[in-house]
Amino acid sequence: MRIPHSNLPTAVLQKVVEEFVTRDGTDHSNVKQRVVDVIAQIESGSAELHFDSATATCNIVPVSA
Repeated sequence: MRIPHSNLPTAVLQKVVEEFVTRDGTDHSNVKQRVVDVIAQIESGSAELHFDSATATCNIVPVSA
């Protein structure tokens, strides 16, 4: 299910993106910068939030052109 990012308070969007970018724990780049980059992608429409009710997880996926 697609979740419009504008429906989430800023603090909640921040936490969702933080959890997503740190999920696998193998990327040692700057977490804060990755969060900023992903939020920018979401706000620009090149990525969007999806909730999977089967796994109760939120994912960020690229938008197909």
